[in-house]
Amino acid sequence: MSAEDLEKYETEMELQLYKEYRDIVGQFSYVVETERRFYLANAVDVQVRNAEGEVYFEVRMSDAWVWDMYRPARFVKNVRVITFKDVNVEELDKPDLRLPEDGPFGAGGGPAT
Repeated sequence: MSAEDLEKYETEMELQLYKEYRDIVGQFSYVVETERRFYLANAVDVQVRNAEGEVYFEVRMSDAWVWDMYRPARFVKNVRVITFKDVNVEELDKPDLRLPEDGPFGAGGGPAT
C-alpha cells in the first residue's frame, strides 16, 4: 500500500466518522474534549484531583460515543479518563420539539370544533 493509498483510506475513514457523528450528535447532551479524544456523552463528571502536588483531572462519562476511527466500537457504556491536560465540557443545545405547521397539530390545522 502506497503512502497515497493510505492517505486516501484515512480521509475516507474520517469522512465516514464525521457522517456517523452528524447522525448521532442529537442523541447526546455533552461534548467532552481531552488532549487525546473527543467524546459525546449523556452524563459527565469532572473531578480535580491532587496527588503529591500534581493536579490532574478525572473525567467519568456514561452513555458515550468516542471519535476514534481506529475503534471497532465507538459506543461505550462507561468511560474514565485521567489527564494532566485541559478538559473541555460543553452542554449541547437540545432543539425544542417542533410540530409541522401544516399538520393536525400545527398553527393552521387541528380538529374542527
